[in-house]
Amino acid sequence: MEGTRAQRIMVYGVTGSGKTSLARQIGESTGLPWHSVDDEIGWLPGWTLRPPEEQRQRAEELCAGETWVLDTAYGAWLDVPLARVDLIVALDYPRWFSLQRLIRRTVSRAVTQQEMCNGNTETWRQVLSRESIIIWHFRSWARKRDRIRSWAADPQSVVQRATAGGSLPHREPPDVVHLRSARQTRQWLRTLAPVRG
Repeated sequence: MEGTRAQRIMVYGVTGSGKTSLARQIGESTGLPWHSVDDEIGWLPGWTLRPPEEQRQRAEELCAGETWVLDTAYGAWLDVPLARVDLIVALDYPRWFSLQRLIRRTVSRAVTQQEMCNGNTETWRQVLSRESIIIWHFRSWARKRDRIRSWAADPQSVVQRATAGGSLPHREPPDVVHLRSARQTRQWLRTLAPVRG
């Protein structure tokens, strides 16, 4: 696995796979600006989701830039970054790995009240509710894994998804780095160097 000259990068993986941490590390290694989708597009204070049309507008504005690293994309506007992305970094870790990481992180945040995004914090009520991020992991895991493997097997399917969503398709399919373990991810990160535009 080699480094990258890509200037528009999206990290994608199941809940708990470490997407935000990886996006931050990619930004630090390459000098590209990285963005937390939960902070900048998804959530308002009080755990209120931005309206879908506002999310899409903010995603379009961000992705219109020439350089960016996103730590994920929501399904409702996934076509927006797919239309312009140069590189998808796909985290396809074993389920047990992502789940145990998610549980540890969620419990720690509930105990420490560490701020997550826009002043929001994890509460025990949320952890134990039907809207729990842990339950979301189970609901979304298979769909996200299948999407990752489809992209890795046929990057042209990324362009097809962008077209179907109404966004202009990418001129060429993006590269897809398919990472199946944390060790592979660490090795790939070590290959990165500053990107010169």
